[in-house]
Amino acid sequence: MTLLDVFRAHPATYRPLLDYHEAVMRGPSAFTVAERELMAAYVSGLNACGYCLGVHRVTAERFGVDRDLLDGLLTDLDHARGVDDRMRAVLRYVGQLTVAPAALTRDDAVAVLEAGWGEDALHDAASVCGLFNLMNRIVDGMGVTADDDYLDISGRRLAEGGYAALKELL
Repeated sequence: MTLLDVFRAHPATYRPLLDYHEAVMRGPSAFTVAERELMAAYVSGLNACGYCLGVHRVTAERFGVDRDLLDGLLTDLDHARGVDDRMRAVLRYVGQLTVAPAALTRDDAVAVLEAGWGEDALHDAASVCGLFNLMNRIVDGMGVTADDDYLDISGRRLAEGGYAALKELL
C-alpha cells in the first residue's frame, strides 16, 4: 500500500492535510524549500520511517541537498560536514522535539534564536517537525511501503508539483 492509496481512501481527511503540507513546506518561510525538505527527511530518519525518509531524501536532493549530508546528520549531527551552524541548531531543535519532546526546554528554542533565526523560523521548524512526526505515524501505522523506484517517483513529483499537486491525484 502506498501513501497515495491511503489518501485516496480518505480524501476528506487528506485534502486539508495536503493544504497544510503546501503551506508549511512551500509557503513563505525563513527556510528554503531545500531546508524544509531536509528537516522532513531528518525527522523521518530519526523516527526510522523508511518511506518518508526515502521520499523526502529524494525531494531534498532535487532542491540541491547532498545525499551524503543527510546520512552524516543522522549518524552524527554535531560532526556532519556540509551543514552550517545555523542549520545545525535548527536540526538539533527538531531532533529533540522528535525524540524527547517532553525534555524540550526554552533553552532549546533560545539556541535556535541565538543561531540567528527569528521567532517565525522557530515556528516553521516546529511546524515541519510536527507535520512529519504525524506523517511518520500515519505511514507506519497504515503499513505504507514502497520500493526505491516509487520513492524516486514520489520525491520527483513533490519537487516538481509540490503538495498541492497531490490533491489532484485524489
